[in-house]
Amino acid sequence: MAVKTTKLSNGLTIVSDEMEHLQTATLGVWVKAGSRCEKADENGLTHLLEHMAFKGTKTRTAAQIAEDIEAAGGEMNAATSVEHTNYYVRTLAEDVPLSLDILADILQYSLFDSDELEREKHVILQEIGAAQDTPEDQAFDLLLETSWPDQAIGRPILGTPETVESFSPDAIRSYMDRHYCGSNMVLSAAGKVNHDELVRMADACFAGLPEGAIHDVASTRYVGGEKSIVRDLQEVQIILGFEGLNYHHEDYYASQILASILGGGMSSRLFQEVREKRGLCYSIYSFHWAFSDSGLMAVHAATSPRDTGELMPVVVEVLKEAANGITDKEVARAQAQIKAGLMMALESPATRAGQIARQILVHERVIPVDELSAKVMAVTKEQVQNVATGIFSGSKPTLVYVGPDASIMPLEEIRKEFASINQG
Repeated sequence: MAVKTTKLSNGLTIVSDEMEHLQTATLGVWVKAGSRCEKADENGLTHLLEHMAFKGTKTRTAAQIAEDIEAAGGEMNAATSVEHTNYYVRTLAEDVPLSLDILADILQYSLFDSDELEREKHVILQEIGAAQDTPEDQAFDLLLETSWPDQAIGRPILGTPETVESFSPDAIRSYMDRHYCGSNMVLSAAGKVNHDELVRMADACFAGLPEGAIHDVASTRYVGGEKSIVRDLQEVQIILGFEGLNYHHEDYYASQILASILGGGMSSRLFQEVREKRGLCYSIYSFHWAFSDSGLMAVHAATSPRDTGELMPVVVEVLKEAANGITDKEVARAQAQIKAGLMMALESPATRAGQIARQILVHERVIPVDELSAKVMAVTKEQVQNVATGIFSGSKPTLVYVGPDASIMPLEEIRKEFASINQG
């Protein structure tokens, strides 16, 4: 494998990882613009733009975009997150030129036709309805909203019915002009692809892309608190969260290891204590989300209403114990899991293309796998324990739940439990 990087005169960064033994390639454009870039009245606009990019250009109809890719046996999709948006194509190596031409077409010459826009608004309203019908999706939206209230980072990526209905073609064009520029975008490829050929084709295909400027996003202010949505369901979705670390923090890797130790698999503390020993839930796991200037460490559990009263004190106790004692064995096991994940990513062109694109957007360089692995393996149990202490005792908890009204450990009691960490 050979990672190569080139920057065009318009600021577009091209990065590739050639895998000569494959017969396929994944090609995509990653944009440093997500839902967090939106103003209050633009909530959902990033996601709408992602949909509308496929709805016709100056040279292709929406049907032709789909037909051209699928006639070559490929697949095309896109995704919107809090801080990034990506558009990608998976295809045979011989069809990389076609993939690149279509990506360049939809990201520079989309029409945003009014009739297409009205139809796609209706589709997204159905998508919002589907999310509202899914208790777990509701819980995660509530988690962000409660952690960062009245801030773009805390608003739903899909937007609301009211905001989505309000968007016009001009609003989409204005947003695209602000964020879809060379200096804010990465063209990434992995698989059987020649870097020099990719650069040559991209230089021609993206000739109309302006260099533009990177726009700073508003800083976050983690708040925390408690919110619930009472629904007639069989299960309660519960998430307990704390402010975590951003991806530039020196203890970022320790935070990932901590999340793995707590709830990263069947051998994790939460899975063993809550599910295996006590049978209090079917699903429980922990995670650490990192953003550019903040993060979120959280535990998600799905349980029956009759078990919520017993479950939360056990979860709190497991988290407190992590602040008082991490073992070398646990750290080694988590390191092995993370290292294996890094290596497995090298075997998937789609995963690898996304990985190196995000590294360019976040760190302005591709971090060699050996360097990443070394950083993970260098973390000590003392670092992990210190991160646990800092996060659990130094952050106001966020508690959200969706489901039937049930007995749940009060947030004030949870706060007191974690405040006691520093006292002993």
